[in-house]
Amino acid sequence: MSTVPATPWYRRALAALRCSLKLRLVLVFLLLAMGMAFTFISGAQKAFSVGWREAARPLLMDYVDRLAADISAGGVPDVEKARALTQRLPVTVDISGPVVNWRSHPGQERPHWRRERAGLEGGDGRDWNLLLSRTTADGHRIEFGIHEDTFERRPKIIGYALAILFTLTLLAYLYVRHLLRPLDDIRQGAQRFGAGEFGQPIPVRHPQGPDELGQLAGTINTMGRDIAQMLEAQRALLLAISHELRSPLTRARLNTELLPETGDVLAQREALLRDLGDMARLISDLLESERLAGRHQALHRESTGLGTLAREVIDELAITQPPARGVRLDIAPDLPVLSVDRVRVRLLLRNLLDNALRHSAAAPHPVELHIRLEEAGARRGVQIEVRDHGPGVPEDQLPQLAQPFFRPDAARTRSAGGVGLGLYLCRLVAQAHGGTFAVRNAYPGLAVSVSLPLPG
Repeated sequence: MSTVPATPWYRRALAALRCSLKLRLVLVFLLLAMGMAFTFISGAQKAFSVGWREAARPLLMDYVDRLAADISAGGVPDVEKARALTQRLPVTVDISGPVVNWRSHPGQERPHWRRERAGLEGGDGRDWNLLLSRTTADGHRIEFGIHEDTFERRPKIIGYALAILFTLTLLAYLYVRHLLRPLDDIRQGAQRFGAGEFGQPIPVRHPQGPDELGQLAGTINTMGRDIAQMLEAQRALLLAISHELRSPLTRARLNTELLPETGDVLAQREALLRDLGDMARLISDLLESERLAGRHQALHRESTGLGTLAREVIDELAITQPPARGVRLDIAPDLPVLSVDRVRVRLLLRNLLDNALRHSAAAPHPVELHIRLEEAGARRGVQIEVRDHGPGVPEDQLPQLAQPFFRPDAARTRSAGGVGLGLYLCRLVAQAHGGTFAVRNAYPGLAVSVSLPLPG
């Protein structure tokens, strides 16, 4: 069994950095702070170093002259005086010459200016050589240095500095996270508005004096209210038109049924009745879709056996669509009884089967209806899947199939495409029951599945 190689940690870190505005802001602030600190410290150190050299050089030269004279008071360097000097002061003394060759601290590494003088001359080695090196009258050379061991080393300071730097970075991240928290509220609010949930506005921090993000949240809330009002107005207009059309349609159907069934008008009479029936079903579907799409859709739940209901729907469809008798029904043997809205689930089954039958009239295999149990983690439910063996739908049009009044390019004819409300109603019924709706190409054909949750 092949395993997918794990993504390296640095790639995960780069991906997190690209996707997180907070991390990028903290990184920019940290780099800016380090750059400013480095520039300030380097500049101050350089300015102080140059100023110190000019001011302290005469004093240091005079002091070194006195130390060299003290050590070589008799004309020849005195090792005992040199040793007493190194015990009293944190300095090193190196004496080299024809008579005396002595180092006060032989284990200490020679300073860089002495190494440069030995053959790598460059930098400021000559300057230090003039300051700290003296030659006696008898040819001895006395060189002074700093005794490094006398300085108290504090290796923990680096750890403390890193801990303080980490703490400051963490505090900066927490502050930036708090500062940009409205972005999370705006994202969640935009997702709610996109799903049609306009009841909960985006919270605005300090509404009396909002910052830029608060102003953005307020603007999006205003846009959401405007969209909700437009949708409510559109829904109200659609409901009003649908209600008003029912009465004239009923009168037209009655008048059509009163026409004589003679040979010259029978065909026109049947065509009118068929068109009026389609219009009546369209109005009923529109009203039902608006009821289900509203915020307070009411479900009249009752214990329902999906297997029995599916057989009833197939028998009803077979009256007007004889191919429905060939639907292959596959029902799980241990299917539980569900508490659902029987009328709405009947509408769902009818629309799914009607859609499959219309698009697989010339298919070599019958339409399939599967009702089975499914488990996805802790979620358990019943899945209803209807599959046909027709031409299917282009992949780029699958996400739009459950939108109102959408028909794919291959189903633009009236006999094959309907008006584009069937699958939309199925999605609304599934969502009203707390379930899910999905469409996929089954190659060949189309498979539409609805999952209804079982009670917890």
